Amino acid sequence: MSDSDHDDNAVVADEAGLKEPVGQRAASKPGRSKRKRKSGRAEGRSSQYWMIVSSPDNFRKTRELGYTIQGLKSRHRRRVETMRVGDRLLYYVTGRMAFAATVTVASPMYEDHTPIWRSARRDEDYPWRVHIRQDIILDDVDWIPAKEIAYRLDYVRKWPPEHWTLAFQGHIHALPRNDFAIVEDEVARSSRRKKPHAG
Repeated sequence: MSDSDHDDNAVVADEAGLKEPVGQRAASKPGRSKRKRKSGRAEGRSSQYWMIVSSPDNFRKTRELGYTIQGLKSRHRRRVETMRVGDRLLYYVTGRMAFAATVTVASPMYEDHTPIWRSARRDEDYPWRVHIRQDIILDDVDWIPAKEIAYRLDYVRKWPPEHWTLAFQGHIHALPRNDFAIVEDEVARSSRRKKPHAG
């Protein structure tokens, strides 16, 4: 959904959590519309679902930061600009080829060149960043091998079965809501299996 013009009342209504269509309010004051480009508010748009493909080292950096911030590669600016508060992220860790965590986007995109994550490209500093809050985080031993559930994901079916791993190349992927739910259910199940040992 592209950015649309809203008046101040429509924005207030959205912040209050009302599900009222903003188009009617905007129409009541023609000529007073304001365009809010990177507000970070959902403004009537349903959440988007993303898969972040991360090296083990970069995932470790995100974990060391307490799952409070995620940087994304410079070439993905346009994708990161479309992220809004409430969007969901799923982590796939290369090497292990496994799903490790889910988090929720907690801020609009911002630019920061502080070196945290690393890439083979020396000049890549993952400048497009969002604040995040953790949802389900698995211990390394509990990560979900992708090969166990990849065949259930519509997104992966774009590739021939023998080349399913191609679905996990690249840094960031938009996922169908149902695919995200399938993986998060498995992550949650793995997390619950661990709980009895904690107490």
